[in-house]
Amino acid sequence: MAIAAIGQLCSTASVTHNLSLCQKLVEKAAAAGAKALFLPEATDYVASSPQESISLALPMEENPLVLGLQWEAKKAKMAINVGIHVPASNGKILNRSCWINEDGYIVSFYDKLHLFDYGALKESNSVEAGRKIIPPIDTVVGRVGLTICFDLRFPEISLALKRQNAQIITYPSAFTVPTGRAHWEVLLRSRAIETQAYVIAAAQVGAHNEKRTSYGHSMVVDPWGKVLLDMAGEGTEPEIGLVDIDLEYREKIKSQMPLLRRTDVYPEI
Repeated sequence: MAIAAIGQLCSTASVTHNLSLCQKLVEKAAAAGAKALFLPEATDYVASSPQESISLALPMEENPLVLGLQWEAKKAKMAINVGIHVPASNGKILNRSCWINEDGYIVSFYDKLHLFDYGALKESNSVEAGRKIIPPIDTVVGRVGLTICFDLRFPEISLALKRQNAQIITYPSAFTVPTGRAHWEVLLRSRAIETQAYVIAAAQVGAHNEKRTSYGHSMVVDPWGKVLLDMAGEGTEPEIGLVDIDLEYREKIKSQMPLLRRTDVYPEI
Protein backbone atom coordinates (compact mmCIF):
# COMPACT_ATOMS: atom_id res chain seq x y z
CA MET A 1 0.00 0.00 0.00
CA ALA A 2 1.29 3.48 -0.90
CA ILE A 3 0.12 6.99 -0.14
CA ALA A 4 -0.69 9.19 -3.15
CA ALA A 5 -1.16 12.95 -2.89
CA ILE A 6 -3.54 14.81 -5.21
CA GLY A 7 -2.81 18.49 -5.73
CA GLN A 8 -5.47 21.07 -6.53
CA LEU A 9 -4.61 24.65 -7.52
CA CYS A 10 -5.60 27.61 -9.67
CA SER A 11 -2.93 28.21 -12.30
CA THR A 12 -2.56 31.65 -13.88
CA ALA A 13 -0.57 32.84 -16.90
CA SER A 14 2.53 33.20 -14.71
CA VAL A 15 4.68 30.05 -14.82
CA THR A 16 6.81 31.38 -11.95
CA HIS A 17 3.76 31.90 -9.76
CA ASN A 18 2.41 28.46 -10.59
CA LEU A 19 5.72 26.82 -9.73
CA SER A 20 5.64 28.48 -6.32
CA LEU A 21 2.17 27.01 -5.74
CA CYS A 22 3.42 23.56 -6.75
CA GLN A 23 6.39 23.81 -4.41
CA LYS A 24 3.96 24.31 -1.53
CA LEU A 25 2.05 21.21 -2.60
CA VAL A 26 5.25 19.17 -2.86
CA GLU A 27 6.19 20.23 0.66
CA LYS A 28 2.77 19.21 2.02
CA ALA A 29 2.79 15.90 0.16
CA ALA A 30 6.29 15.00 1.27
CA ALA A 31 5.46 15.83 4.89
CA ALA A 32 2.49 13.46 4.67
CA GLY A 33 4.68 10.61 3.45
CA ALA A 34 3.29 10.48 -0.09
CA LYS A 35 5.16 8.42 -2.67
CA ALA A 36 3.72 10.40 -5.58
CA LEU A 37 2.04 13.75 -6.19
CA PHE A 38 -0.56 14.11 -8.96
CA LEU A 39 -1.02 17.64 -10.35
CA PRO A 40 -3.68 18.98 -12.78
CA GLU A 41 -3.77 19.60 -16.49
CA ALA A 42 -2.13 22.88 -17.56
CA THR A 43 -0.33 23.29 -14.27
CA ASP A 44 2.37 25.39 -15.94
CA TYR A 45 -0.13 28.03 -17.09
CA VAL A 46 -3.72 28.83 -18.03
CA ALA A 47 -3.75 31.66 -20.57
CA SER A 48 -6.52 34.07 -21.46
CA SER A 49 -6.33 33.48 -25.23
CA PRO A 50 -5.06 30.89 -27.72
CA GLN A 51 -2.39 33.33 -28.86
CA GLU A 52 -1.11 33.83 -25.32
CA SER A 53 -1.12 30.11 -24.71
CA ILE A 54 1.02 29.47 -27.79
CA SER A 55 3.43 32.27 -26.86
CA LEU A 56 4.01 30.86 -23.37
CA ALA A 57 4.82 27.30 -24.43
CA LEU A 58 8.42 26.10 -24.08
CA PRO A 59 10.08 22.76 -24.84
CA MET A 60 9.77 20.38 -21.92
CA GLU A 61 13.50 20.55 -21.14
CA GLU A 62 13.34 24.37 -20.97
CA ASN A 63 10.07 24.76 -19.06
CA PRO A 64 10.87 26.40 -15.68
CA LEU A 65 7.99 24.60 -13.98
CA VAL A 66 9.16 21.20 -15.21
CA LEU A 67 12.77 21.91 -14.25
CA GLY A 68 11.63 23.10 -10.83
CA LEU A 69 9.49 20.02 -10.26
CA GLN A 70 12.30 17.72 -11.36
CA TRP A 71 14.45 19.27 -8.64
CA GLU A 72 11.64 19.03 -6.09
CA ALA A 73 10.97 15.38 -6.96
CA LYS A 74 14.61 14.46 -6.49
CA LYS A 75 14.87 16.40 -3.25
CA ALA A 76 11.69 14.90 -1.80
CA LYS A 77 12.26 11.42 -3.28
CA MET A 78 8.69 11.61 -4.59
CA ALA A 79 7.34 11.02 -8.09
CA ILE A 80 5.30 13.82 -9.72
CA ASN A 81 2.72 13.67 -12.50
CA VAL A 82 2.09 17.10 -14.04
CA GLY A 83 0.18 18.61 -16.97
CA ILE A 84 2.08 21.11 -19.15
CA HIS A 85 2.20 22.65 -22.64
CA VAL A 86 4.94 22.23 -25.24
CA PRO A 87 5.33 23.68 -28.76
CA ALA A 88 4.16 21.52 -31.66
CA SER A 89 5.86 21.48 -35.05
CA ASN A 90 2.91 23.17 -36.81
CA GLY A 91 2.86 26.37 -34.73
CA LYS A 92 0.32 25.07 -32.25
CA ILE A 93 1.05 23.43 -28.88
CA LEU A 94 0.66 20.00 -27.33
CA ASN A 95 -1.28 19.43 -24.10
CA ARG A 96 1.05 17.02 -22.27
CA SER A 97 1.07 14.91 -19.12
CA CYS A 98 4.54 13.94 -17.97
CA TRP A 99 5.77 11.58 -15.29
CA ILE A 100 8.79 12.64 -13.24
CA ASN A 101 10.16 9.81 -11.15
CA GLU A 102 11.47 10.04 -7.59
CA ASP A 103 15.00 10.63 -8.92
CA GLY A 104 13.88 13.69 -10.85
CA TYR A 105 13.90 12.16 -14.34
CA ILE A 106 11.10 12.42 -16.90
CA VAL A 107 10.47 8.76 -17.69
CA SER A 108 7.29 9.05 -19.77
CA PHE A 109 4.92 11.59 -21.28
CA TYR A 110 1.62 11.56 -23.14
CA ASP A 111 -0.01 14.13 -25.44
CA LYS A 112 -3.78 14.61 -25.19
CA LEU A 113 -5.65 12.72 -27.90
CA HIS A 114 -9.12 14.28 -27.61
CA LEU A 115 -9.43 18.07 -27.73
CA PHE A 116 -12.12 20.05 -25.92
CA ASP A 117 -14.21 22.03 -28.41
CA TYR A 118 -17.28 23.06 -26.44
CA GLY A 119 -19.13 26.36 -26.64
CA ALA A 120 -16.69 29.26 -26.82
CA LEU A 121 -13.79 27.07 -25.71
CA LYS A 122 -12.10 25.67 -28.81
CA GLU A 123 -8.98 23.86 -27.67
CA SER A 124 -8.22 22.88 -31.27
CA ASN A 125 -7.62 26.55 -32.13
CA SER A 126 -4.27 26.35 -30.37
CA VAL A 127 -3.62 22.69 -29.56
CA GLU A 128 -2.50 19.86 -31.82
CA ALA A 129 -4.02 16.49 -30.92
CA GLY A 130 -1.70 13.70 -29.82
CA ARG A 131 -1.35 10.64 -32.02
CA LYS A 132 -0.84 7.63 -29.75
CA ILE A 133 -1.67 5.97 -26.47
CA ILE A 134 1.40 5.56 -24.27
CA PRO A 135 1.92 2.19 -22.52
CA PRO A 136 1.47 2.29 -18.73
CA ILE A 137 4.62 2.92 -16.72
CA ASP A 138 5.82 1.12 -13.61
CA THR A 139 6.05 3.60 -10.74
CA VAL A 140 6.42 3.73 -6.96
CA VAL A 141 2.62 3.62 -6.56
CA GLY A 142 1.78 1.09 -9.26
CA ARG A 143 1.46 0.72 -13.01
CA VAL A 144 0.17 4.10 -14.25
CA GLY A 145 -1.64 4.90 -17.49
CA LEU A 146 -1.59 8.55 -18.59
CA THR A 147 -4.56 10.39 -20.11
CA ILE A 148 -5.79 14.00 -19.86
CA CYS A 149 -9.15 15.66 -19.08
CA PHE A 150 -11.43 15.39 -22.16
CA ASP A 151 -10.05 11.88 -22.80
CA LEU A 152 -12.32 10.97 -19.89
CA ARG A 153 -15.32 10.92 -22.24
CA PHE A 154 -13.81 8.19 -24.43
CA PRO A 155 -13.62 4.73 -22.81
CA GLU A 156 -11.48 3.32 -25.63
CA ILE A 157 -8.28 4.83 -24.25
CA SER A 158 -8.83 3.61 -20.68
CA LEU A 159 -9.77 0.14 -21.94
CA ALA A 160 -6.57 0.07 -24.00
CA LEU A 161 -4.61 0.92 -20.86
CA LYS A 162 -6.52 -1.74 -18.90
CA ARG A 163 -5.45 -4.37 -21.43
CA GLN A 164 -1.86 -3.38 -20.65
CA ASN A 165 -2.54 -3.87 -16.93
CA ALA A 166 -2.77 -0.23 -15.86
CA GLN A 167 -3.46 -0.32 -12.13
CA ILE A 168 -3.95 3.45 -11.96
CA ILE A 169 -5.33 5.74 -14.68
CA THR A 170 -4.80 9.48 -14.42
CA TYR A 171 -7.08 12.26 -15.68
CA PRO A 172 -5.37 15.56 -14.82
CA SER A 173 -8.02 18.11 -15.67
CA ALA A 174 -9.29 21.67 -15.94
CA PHE A 175 -13.01 20.90 -16.28
CA THR A 176 -15.44 23.75 -16.84
CA VAL A 177 -18.03 24.36 -14.14
CA PRO A 178 -21.12 23.40 -16.24
CA THR A 179 -19.62 20.17 -17.57
CA GLY A 180 -18.12 19.37 -14.18
CA ARG A 181 -21.45 19.66 -12.40
CA ALA A 182 -23.14 17.50 -15.01
CA HIS A 183 -20.61 14.79 -15.80
CA TRP A 184 -17.39 14.83 -13.74
CA GLU A 185 -18.14 12.26 -11.05
CA VAL A 186 -20.22 9.91 -13.18
CA LEU A 187 -17.53 9.74 -15.87
CA LEU A 188 -14.71 9.15 -13.40
CA ARG A 189 -16.65 6.42 -11.61
CA SER A 190 -17.55 4.81 -14.94
CA ARG A 191 -13.92 4.67 -16.06
CA ALA A 192 -12.90 3.13 -12.72
CA ILE A 193 -15.66 0.51 -12.76
CA GLU A 194 -15.05 -0.65 -16.33
CA THR A 195 -11.24 -0.80 -15.97
CA GLN A 196 -11.15 -2.00 -12.35
CA ALA A 197 -8.33 0.48 -11.80
CA TYR A 198 -7.78 3.38 -9.45
CA VAL A 199 -8.74 6.60 -11.21
CA ILE A 200 -6.86 9.72 -10.09
CA ALA A 201 -8.05 13.09 -11.37
CA ALA A 202 -6.18 16.12 -10.06
CA ALA A 203 -8.06 19.24 -11.10
CA GLN A 204 -7.72 22.97 -11.55
CA VAL A 205 -10.08 25.06 -9.42
CA GLY A 206 -11.44 28.61 -9.44
CA ALA A 207 -11.09 31.66 -11.71
CA HIS A 208 -7.83 31.69 -13.68
CA ASN A 209 -8.71 34.94 -15.46
CA GLU A 210 -11.81 36.86 -16.49
CA LYS A 211 -12.60 34.26 -19.18
CA ARG A 212 -11.91 30.94 -17.51
CA THR A 213 -13.06 29.19 -14.33
CA SER A 214 -12.44 25.55 -13.43
CA TYR A 215 -14.69 23.17 -11.51
CA GLY A 216 -12.22 21.73 -9.02
CA HIS A 217 -13.39 18.64 -7.10
CA SER A 218 -10.16 16.70 -7.60
CA MET A 219 -11.22 13.11 -7.21
CA VAL A 220 -9.93 9.59 -6.63
CA VAL A 221 -12.13 6.57 -7.36
CA ASP A 222 -11.22 3.02 -6.36
CA PRO A 223 -11.53 -0.09 -8.62
CA TRP A 224 -15.03 -0.82 -7.27
CA GLY A 225 -16.22 2.67 -8.22
CA LYS A 226 -16.17 4.09 -4.70
CA VAL A 227 -15.19 7.76 -4.39
CA LEU A 228 -12.25 7.88 -1.99
CA LEU A 229 -11.59 11.61 -2.32
CA ASP A 230 -13.62 14.59 -3.54
CA MET A 231 -11.91 17.91 -2.90
CA ALA A 232 -13.87 21.14 -2.69
CA GLY A 233 -14.75 23.22 -5.69
CA GLU A 234 -14.53 26.50 -3.82
CA GLY A 235 -11.53 28.72 -3.18
CA THR A 236 -8.23 28.86 -5.02
CA GLU A 237 -5.67 28.10 -2.32
CA PRO A 238 -3.40 25.20 -3.32
CA GLU A 239 -4.18 22.09 -1.32
CA ILE A 240 -3.61 18.36 -1.32
CA GLY A 241 -5.73 15.32 -0.63
CA LEU A 242 -4.32 11.95 0.38
CA VAL A 243 -5.39 8.40 -0.50
CA ASP A 244 -4.01 4.90 0.00
CA ILE A 245 -3.41 2.92 -3.17
CA ASP A 246 -4.01 -0.74 -2.35
CA LEU A 247 -3.08 -2.90 -5.32
CA GLU A 248 -4.02 -6.14 -3.52
CA TYR A 249 -7.55 -4.77 -3.19
CA ARG A 250 -7.59 -4.16 -6.95
CA GLU A 251 -6.58 -7.77 -7.61
CA LYS A 252 -9.38 -8.94 -5.31
CA ILE A 253 -11.94 -6.90 -7.28
CA LYS A 254 -10.65 -8.32 -10.56
CA SER A 255 -10.76 -11.90 -9.33
CA GLN A 256 -14.27 -11.59 -7.88
CA MET A 257 -15.72 -10.02 -11.03
CA PRO A 258 -13.79 -11.00 -14.16
CA LEU A 259 -14.57 -8.66 -17.04
CA LEU A 260 -13.94 -10.90 -20.04
CA ARG A 261 -14.76 -9.22 -23.33
CA ARG A 262 -16.59 -11.15 -26.08
CA THR A 263 -13.97 -10.72 -28.77
CA ASP A 264 -15.71 -13.41 -30.79
CA VAL A 265 -18.65 -11.00 -31.16
CA TYR A 266 -16.83 -7.69 -31.42
CA PRO A 267 -13.11 -6.98 -31.86
CA GLU A 268 -10.90 -5.61 -29.12
CA ILE A 269 -11.03 -1.83 -29.03
